[in-house]
Amino acid sequence: MSVIMKTPEPPYYAVIFSSQRTDGENGYGAMANKMVELASKQSGFLGVESARDDQLGITVSYWDSIDAIHAWKEHSAHIIAQEKGKSEWYQSFSLRVCKVERQSFFEM
Repeated sequence: MSVIMKTPEPPYYAVIFSSQRTDGENGYGAMANKMVELASKQSGFLGVESARDDQLGITVSYWDSIDAIHAWKEHSAHIIAQEKGKSEWYQSFSLRVCKVERQSFFEM
């Protein structure tokens, strides 16, 4: 998840999940890995980028449609992870869904 994704030509959608964690691991890492693995198998999934320091985590997932985002939100395993996030893993979080209309890349 530490690679800049090569996304297709716009338009497509980005889901930006920003979070502040609670103390302790409590199975978070294993669940995060499982969610990326499951999401990558969903129709419409284009990729994911993620970064975290000791205060803030940001994960951006890319999707080809709003319908694909909605289907992922309603996936049964993802619902369990969302509930655990609210009860155990996150002190606070925000979720933003954006339509990507333009992009550019630079690489040395």
